[in-house]
Amino acid sequence: MENNNEFLEIESRIIKVLSEIYDPEIPVDIYALGLIYEVNVSEDSNVKVVMTLTAPNCPVADSLVAEVNEKVNEVEGVNKAEVELTFDPPWDKDMMSEEALVELGMI
Repeated sequence: MENNNEFLEIESRIIKVLSEIYDPEIPVDIYALGLIYEVNVSEDSNVKVVMTLTAPNCPVADSLVAEVNEKVNEVEGVNKAEVELTFDPPWDKDMMSEEALVELGMI
């Protein structure tokens, strides 16, 4: 990588944007919920986000993935973003941040 700080800054901006996207059924952002498995920034500033949903039959699957794709593509420094949806490993509440667990009254 040409400038590691530049890639870290892009990744940081992406995480900030992902932290502003909320699961419509749960009042917690998708990053704190643990729905984001990977954020990979390549040398040419292309981004691949690997994410999951709380359930495979999630009624907002298409719109949530589309929103993530749209918002990440708008991040300064991103050349092109791609979102990959996976259910391996399946999401469970252990993937949630402590903040999310507190917000939902689970601890």
